[in-house]
Amino acid sequence: MPTPIVAGNWKMNTTLTEAIALASEMRDALDTIGEVEKVLCPPFLSLKAVKDAMEGTSIRIGAQNMHHEEKGAYTGEVSPGMLAELCQYVILGHSERRQYFWETDEAINRKVRAALAAGLKPILCVGEGLEEREEGLAKSVVTAQLRGALNRVSSSYALAVAYEPIWAIGTGKAATGEAAEEMMSTIRDTLIELYGDASAMEVPLLYGGSVTPDNVAEYASQPNVNGALVGGASLDAVRFAGIARGIAAG
Repeated sequence: MPTPIVAGNWKMNTTLTEAIALASEMRDALDTIGEVEKVLCPPFLSLKAVKDAMEGTSIRIGAQNMHHEEKGAYTGEVSPGMLAELCQYVILGHSERRQYFWETDEAINRKVRAALAAGLKPILCVGEGLEEREEGLAKSVVTAQLRGALNRVSSSYALAVAYEPIWAIGTGKAATGEAAEEMMSTIRDTLIELYGDASAMEVPLLYGGSVTPDNVAEYASQPNVNGALVGGASLDAVRFAGIARGIAAG
């Protein structure tokens, strides 16, 4: 089974000073938690500072997005090469990028391929909206997103997939462990179709959507849940460490 991952997506929160303080508060507690990969994903401007704060620890750094081109006239964008010097992971295809910035599966696919080429590990996000779930389209939507984002990606090596039901993000309305496992099983089956049993079983599958220290055990106990992509709770050092411990305990 893959090494579990708990990734904290700080989104558009924390100033530079606040990010350093939060990282420093998390450092010792997270570093002592074994059996799980811990990843902090601060805003772009804080990547270097948080990286420096985690120097000498087992904690990894991730970015929240990137452009697919290596360089060029793309004002305000950040390239894979720029990130490769600062972090190991990058979140791609987050529902907020799809919803607010109109990112398509094709655009996300370009980013996934560019990230892998640069030696970054994508945390590829997929998930359905409430209306799609109520219409019975959840599995077909997620499968289409996954296949679209992995078009012409020849290997699942260094890839992680995060299932984030859009209706559960930041709402406090988390999916049940059983519902999460059902979708994770669909994702795993799709990866097996694309890459074969051995490779697909090595891809960590993360649940994202109102994960807390109180409900993390419900997800961690599921066979195909290998970690969590955490939003709001990752801005609280105590809560995030609690989630990481829950994932490590399995």
